[in-house]
Amino acid sequence: MHENIVINNLYAGYGRKKVLHGIDLNINKGMFGLLGRNGAGKSTLMKTLVGLLEKKSGEISVCGIDISNRKQIREIIGYLPQDFNMYPNMKVDEALKYLGTLSGMKSKLLNKRVEDVLDLINLQNDRKKKVKSLSGGMKRRLGIGQAIIHNPKVLIVDEPTAGLDPEERIRFRNILADLAEDKVVILSTHIAGDIESTSKNLAIMNEGKIVFNGKVDDLKGMARGFVYKTNIAFEDIKDFKNRYIITSQRDNGEFVEMKFLYKGSPVSSFTPVEPSIEDGYLNVLYDVSGVK
Repeated sequence: MHENIVINNLYAGYGRKKVLHGIDLNINKGMFGLLGRNGAGKSTLMKTLVGLLEKKSGEISVCGIDISNRKQIREIIGYLPQDFNMYPNMKVDEALKYLGTLSGMKSKLLNKRVEDVLDLINLQNDRKKKVKSLSGGMKRRLGIGQAIIHNPKVLIVDEPTAGLDPEERIRFRNILADLAEDKVVILSTHIAGDIESTSKNLAIMNEGKIVFNGKVDDLKGMARGFVYKTNIAFEDIKDFKNRYIITSQRDNGEFVEMKFLYKGSPVSSFTPVEPSIEDGYLNVLYDVSGVK
């Protein structure tokens, strides 16, 4: 069986409103990042891939199966939506067993699978807690557990680290990286750092279109020579932000160190620096949107 997702000239949306415009992607086994602003169309693409939203036109195949074969697609895809919520009064292990049963798994296999998944998501010690008592990070890990209980070939996660503390974000990213060794894993997010830590390949969406598709290093390379830093007095910050695309800032007490995009002639007070993935990301959006 093929181990990739192929999307050709995909259009999708809600009613008469088109959200996705001519999407072309080939996503292979491993971790793939989908980066974009809130409202860029990422969730619409995820819902179309898992069969929750009908495409208007175009072609999608998942591991060689046409997206129109809903039953087969559900068997090979695991999905963690952005607004994940499940069975608050169930215990953790009960919820996993219940969802495994709904997936048609046999009892003996399911029991072993539940143990394996609890180990993977680090919830063995919390297996008898009710879902409603879990922290945000634990719920997100349980969300991964329910998505992979049937051992799918493809895992799609939508904004999984939003609202998590740094420790939980790292733990969550490590789980996804482990899963990506033998699955197609799509991580949809607006947090560039999550993708830099986990993915070699990514696409950037803006206004329902793919505006970059390639390697993380290539994205950074596109911004090389356009990223600078300089020190700005507090009273000049507002004016500086109106003139440049700021990618980060740091308060040093007497002034603020600004990191920013600049494509003009050299200025003596501007020091060139190596771009990060955030710089590359904003450089692409800057070119697309024409923001000054």
